[in-house]
Amino acid sequence: MTPETMACIEIARPGAPEVLTLATRPTPIPGAGEVVIKVVAAGINRPDVLQRQGVYPPPPGASDLPGLEVAGTIAALGSGVVEPALGSAVCALVPGGGYAEYCVVDARLCLPLPQGFDFIRAAALPETLFTVWHNVFERGRLAAGESLLVHGGAGGIGTTAIQLAKAMGATVFATAGGAEKASACASLGADRAIDYQSEDFVEVIKAATGGRGVDVILDMVGGEYVARNIKALAPDGRLVSIAFLRGSTVEVNLMPVMLKRLTLTGSTLRPQSNDRKAAMAEALHRTVWPLLDQGRIAPLINATFPLADAAEAHRLMEANTHIGKIVLTV
Repeated sequence: MTPETMACIEIARPGAPEVLTLATRPTPIPGAGEVVIKVVAAGINRPDVLQRQGVYPPPPGASDLPGLEVAGTIAALGSGVVEPALGSAVCALVPGGGYAEYCVVDARLCLPLPQGFDFIRAAALPETLFTVWHNVFERGRLAAGESLLVHGGAGGIGTTAIQLAKAMGATVFATAGGAEKASACASLGADRAIDYQSEDFVEVIKAATGGRGVDVILDMVGGEYVARNIKALAPDGRLVSIAFLRGSTVEVNLMPVMLKRLTLTGSTLRPQSNDRKAAMAEALHRTVWPLLDQGRIAPLINATFPLADAAEAHRLMEANTHIGKIVLTV
């Protein structure tokens, strides 16, 4: 039995981190095909910051509480759910509601904890792995023997993309701000870490590939990086955009796109249907979970904060000094 109420973090109003407020709400009740997770840890992601600022609302039907990934134990089952069983330890991609003691989610989006993982490390997996898998391998079609450039290599998405692409047999380049972050990217497997504060990634890629360029670029910068990315892509290359820290409106010269037969694509994960996310979960369980079980890839945890200190966690996220993931403990 779950309690009638739970502690959670609400967004009192759009604004700075201090608008994240500890509150009490009714514990969610699972619908058909859903489960309730007793949350032990919840990952923090940049979309949470955007939601707090009022520019990234939750999709219809999702909780208005922030939090897109959790780890914990199954506390209640909705009708029709056989797996995961009550008491199972899981991590899950959720459309919202992760900053809470209990969270409801489609049962198909739950994945078992990899071997040797505690709840904190497991909570750092879903959002980044779903994002990297969908964008780098499904949309970007990265294959063994190809090359990938990851922007923001020291963040949660970046550290995951470096490791997974390397494990899948790709040559990996990564950009990061400063020598410490670039060194961290190299230690995770990047064949060449590029300090964008002192190096031009276009020139580095050109020199490292004999002028050919890279096959896939995972970009979360946008703005002027788009034109530079196009220059850095190889013939038949794919540019995958997942965020735009420097702006989403850009002017693009289509001539090199046509001459090099480039693909420009992108996605947001949160609004996609549960059916599509369930297909991603199945692919991750089949393809990536064995790598986690074997210790070939693992999340890099930068810091943990108790649930009540969610505002401090957001301040760290916005300071952009962290390397790896930030996690709340419940």
